[in-house]
Amino acid sequence: MENETVVTKNFIEQIIDKDLAEGRFDHVQTRFPPEPNGYLHIGHAKSILLNYGLAREYHGKFNMRFDDTNPTKEKIEYVESIKEDIAWLGADWEDRLFFASDYFDVMYECAVKLIKKGKAFVCDLSAEEIREYRGTLTEPGKNSPYRERSVEENLRLFEDMKNGVYADGEKVLRARIDMASPNINMRDPVIYRVAHMTHHNTGDTWCIYPMYDFAHPIEDAVEHVTHSICTLEFEDHRPLYDWVVKECEFENPPKQIEFAKLYLRNVVTGKRYIKKLVEDGTVDGWDDPRLVTISGLRRRGYTPEAIRRFVELVGVSKSNSSVDYAMLEYCIREDLKLKKSRVMAVLDPLKLIIDNYPEGQIEYLDAPNNLENEALGSRKLPFGRELYIEREDFMENPLKKYFRLFPGNEVRLMNAYFVTCTEVVKDSQGNVTEVHCTYDPETKSGSAFSGRKVKGTIHWVAACTAVEAEARLYENLVDEEKGVYNEEDGSMNLNPDSLRVRTCFVEPSLAEAEAPESFQFVRNGYFCVDSKDSEPGHLVFNRIVSLKSSFKLPAEPGNEKSCTN
Repeated sequence: MENETVVTKNFIEQIIDKDLAEGRFDHVQTRFPPEPNGYLHIGHAKSILLNYGLAREYHGKFNMRFDDTNPTKEKIEYVESIKEDIAWLGADWEDRLFFASDYFDVMYECAVKLIKKGKAFVCDLSAEEIREYRGTLTEPGKNSPYRERSVEENLRLFEDMKNGVYADGEKVLRARIDMASPNINMRDPVIYRVAHMTHHNTGDTWCIYPMYDFAHPIEDAVEHVTHSICTLEFEDHRPLYDWVVKECEFENPPKQIEFAKLYLRNVVTGKRYIKKLVEDGTVDGWDDPRLVTISGLRRRGYTPEAIRRFVELVGVSKSNSSVDYAMLEYCIREDLKLKKSRVMAVLDPLKLIIDNYPEGQIEYLDAPNNLENEALGSRKLPFGRELYIEREDFMENPLKKYFRLFPGNEVRLMNAYFVTCTEVVKDSQGNVTEVHCTYDPETKSGSAFSGRKVKGTIHWVAACTAVEAEARLYENLVDEEKGVYNEEDGSMNLNPDSLRVRTCFVEPSLAEAEAPESFQFVRNGYFCVDSKDSEPGHLVFNRIVSLKSSFKLPAEPGNEKSCTN
């Protein structure tokens, strides 16, 4: 009994357990209902994995459903990207793929039912007039002058709306609830509008479309969803959700439960802001690796396992909070550190020449692929007289405690030999172009050498076999000191150095690397082959994350709440 594991359930699981125990539902069915008006981002990953995870936990069903009720903003491109993202995350909807537009006939009949019950009316007020009539948070609204139309007149007008008699915005159908309600969402909300737009799924069949707050509960009810799990901003919409399923007379209607959104500090997640960045050419499409869209994270080199771990650490809460991007970086480092080979790449090359090494000779040195995971084996590294090292690994006038290469100093070349700097070559502007060294053949890595010790070890690639590549070094798209948005005009505070591109040299083992392969570049971070621009003869590597972490996992990993503070 002492070693018995205590399983702590989040508040949503507790509600589901209670519903099942009391017989309100005899099964669990969830759904993820994105609007196909943009690409998904990291915040959506939490909702996807939560809904899918609950369905699996309770041996229930998971629906993938597109809330495609607004053809003015929706595209097939977004539908396909969302499907790809969700499948990549590991949420399997099997054959349960649905569209809100599949139920347009049902929604229309529900609207007719409300009209017949005196619960809906056709209104001629403009959108601006409806806002004026709605009132404020402290003052009640006032009834539309069209609120008392007869059932017969409303039925005729609504059918005329469907038949294309009216122009966009000329008439709407509104629920007839209570203009004095303290909940502004219940003040006779619009439930249908005229929109002469071609729909990606239904074409020109319809010229009227349901509003989200009306369509969504009907979709859930038709699909027999038991728990409609959404984010906190829909809490005030729950009375309308319940009103719709009740007045439309659905049996055993779904229960809406709200949870806190995932907020990442200093990142851009708003769809309209991301769309602006894309349209302005500030970023390279919705999948730009600087974005936290799921497709951007995938192109950057993030893994589904890392994102699932991140969502697990964030946990499920009823209170809004935000987390630092460093937690997401921690998760990808932890996921990759034992999986990936550690290879050598020089991002800012400086030529190093070993004067006493035989010209034209190449030898092959043994190098382990991952010191922490012997199962990844080893490889052969070509070594020769001329090498490339990182420019920052040489300093002509070294600072105190600088242990890398400088005139007269000896360092180890990783997996190779000790070398001592003997000469520096500069161009006419005084820039260092070459470093000359001598090597000690008795100091070969892995040999029985037990002589002098050195404090510095640097990485390298052999110039004669090195593969030229492009390295893209990504930093936060946002200026972290200023925050995401400018308070004065709402513009974004962008970091002008969010992308630095370098011509680099990598060891020949990477010559045939293809997306989505990833590696640890020794001392430089984790990198992946870019899925968009890399091609044979022109390798492009994206830096996934650096090796340094500012995030510390809480002392009690199971304490999810502490991870969100």
